[in-house]
Amino acid sequence: MKVSIIIPVLDSHEILRRQLLNFENMGVPGDIEIIIVDDGSDPPLEYNGPLDIKILTTNDKRPWTWALARNLGAKMAQGEYLFMYDLDHFITGNTLDYVRNFKGDKIQFTREFAILDEDGEFNQDLEALIEYGFPRERYKNRKFSLSPLPNNFVMKRSIFRELNGYREDLIGKPYPQGEDSDFKRRWHNWQEAGNGQVHHERPTLYMFPNGYFCGGDVDFNPFGLFHKLSRATRRNSKHKKEKV
Repeated sequence: MKVSIIIPVLDSHEILRRQLLNFENMGVPGDIEIIIVDDGSDPPLEYNGPLDIKILTTNDKRPWTWALARNLGAKMAQGEYLFMYDLDHFITGNTLDYVRNFKGDKIQFTREFAILDEDGEFNQDLEALIEYGFPRERYKNRKFSLSPLPNNFVMKRSIFRELNGYREDLIGKPYPQGEDSDFKRRWHNWQEAGNGQVHHERPTLYMFPNGYFCGGDVDFNPFGLFHKLSRATRRNSKHKKEKV
């Protein structure tokens, strides 16, 4: 097995349906496995389509347990590489082909805004994105681009395990708990010790408009498509309110 795609999901049933339609539309080669980790969804996630989708359950109802979900996915994965990204992101066939042919240690990604429509089809039409909350004025300055996110990556499974995955002891702290920044720091420390390298060419991941990108509201949830956990905490530097 070459690549294990690991996506934690909490509720967000309609977005998952579109994601899986996207995989059906692009076709998934036999050397790719897709692991969906149900991070406490109600009702539980399910899939009855033609793809061989593995749905793992954490049975953990605590908020913000995605670190546990990713670790579980990595533990069960069979791929030489782990491809981890969040549910509000998605890939195209070109990205999947790029990852299948990769032979290095780690890939990081550039990002652009786009959506998957109700048929799981890619759509980057400006007016369609505006319906999802994408600010028209942002397009004037930056088009569809947004800054990279280090928590979306491809990495050799052996390296992920050597780094001991994500810290689960931070679960229960107010959002953001810092599991992603901690993992990034340990990766950089490992690199500085003379180990693996990041591939400099960056393919593209696509992201649904949501959260603080849409008018500064960290909990902006277009059409109620995503989970309802709140990011409005004092620890969140992107939260604009004076009181929480």
